[in-house]
Amino acid sequence: MKILYKCQNSILFLLKATLYVVIVATFFVVFGSKYEWVLGLSRTSGVSLVTFCVVLTATISVYGGYLIGRLKSKPIIISMSLATIIADVITYLQFCIMSVNPHYNAHFVFESPHLLLLVMVIQIAVIVSFAYLGNYVYFTINPPENCCIITSSEESLNAIAEKISKYRKQYKISDMIHYTSPNVFDIINKNDTIFLYDIPQKEKIILNEYCYASKKNIYYNFEMSDVVALGARTVILDDKPVVSAVVRDLTLEQRFIKRIMDIVISLIAILVFGIPMLICALAIKLEDGGHVFFRQARATKGGKLFMVYKFRTMKEEGSYNKSVTSDDDRITKVGKFLRKFRVDELPQFFNILKGDMSVVGPRPEMVENVDKYTAELPEFSYRLRVKGGLTGYGQIAGKYNTSPKDKLVLDLMYIEHYSLWLDFKLILQTVTVLLKASDSTEAFGENGKLKYHFTEPVE
Repeated sequence: MKILYKCQNSILFLLKATLYVVIVATFFVVFGSKYEWVLGLSRTSGVSLVTFCVVLTATISVYGGYLIGRLKSKPIIISMSLATIIADVITYLQFCIMSVNPHYNAHFVFESPHLLLLVMVIQIAVIVSFAYLGNYVYFTINPPENCCIITSSEESLNAIAEKISKYRKQYKISDMIHYTSPNVFDIINKNDTIFLYDIPQKEKIILNEYCYASKKNIYYNFEMSDVVALGARTVILDDKPVVSAVVRDLTLEQRFIKRIMDIVISLIAILVFGIPMLICALAIKLEDGGHVFFRQARATKGGKLFMVYKFRTMKEEGSYNKSVTSDDDRITKVGKFLRKFRVDELPQFFNILKGDMSVVGPRPEMVENVDKYTAELPEFSYRLRVKGGLTGYGQIAGKYNTSPKDKLVLDLMYIEHYSLWLDFKLILQTVTVLLKASDSTEAFGENGKLKYHFTEPVE
């Protein structure tokens, strides 16, 4: 096992390289079985190979790729499958376009679409096998890390322990203690990984530095100082290293391009989803005869209010001025389906076309929630520095029941890292929300019982 541990980087690289080669080879071997020129030494086959590899590499960087040991098998399968399918389709269309010539096809023809389907089936089967095999190999070599949670209350303990417990192969919770425990340093010493959660800044700095000195893996939750550092860079003034956090806003060019993207994408989306939206409208109307749409005041850039459009998913007599809870009896049967797959959000493309929203940005909150969250967390207003969006970090990584503070951090991550490339990546990553619908639409729970408790009494 020690030999495997020392060689694990080489083993993991070999797995990744093999998967990459098999994905590429599957496409060209299957099509080459019918079209000999695909496997021949020609400019056409060379261009196609380069196209496939470039697109596959780019989409893997967008979706996360083969992150064995860091992600569960299902997210790896989803990310690798999406990246591969996009590379397949683009290269296939290139095949079809290059086949239009006087000697082959006089006009554009979809060449053997059944082969494309066969390629995708084989590739996905390979990806599934490699995802489970990769994680099996990784976790055979690397047993779960012994970790402890150091926090300030049992409420905070349960908030973080519930998340850690979903990664049992990565972490084994050995200790859960209050940050004031007299044994805190001894407990740190006997663990591999330390989670510092909701600890006062002064004590967090002390524990953080001790963990660093003791060569412990450290995880801690964001505070505003950490958010500021997201967009910072290191600057050396003469011989003095300092951190530079420059306040940024979208340039005139960025705002112009972003608006053009919003108009183009919303128009395309309205055309593509026009018929599905009509079907949704008909289903809503047939269920209870009520209104198809509902409008609600939401806050966007600078606190400006606008009326958001959504498909109605709750009973008309129900109140829309409070967040949805699990097993909420206000939700209709059709509404459950629409919310699960985020279909109720589609009418917001009309908001985007009007300029009320952007395709990418923080999720526009109900006015009641903005007031409530800002009263509890004044920094929540910072997310109103940009237009609200249909998708973004908060919508992709978060859930309906993500805490206000975590929503804020996710949205500020977007604001501080903003670029047109980031917008493009987040638009592509939005597909993953539909594939993990049951998780992303998890509602606010109503059970206040605490599952986890400190392993030693709090003095």
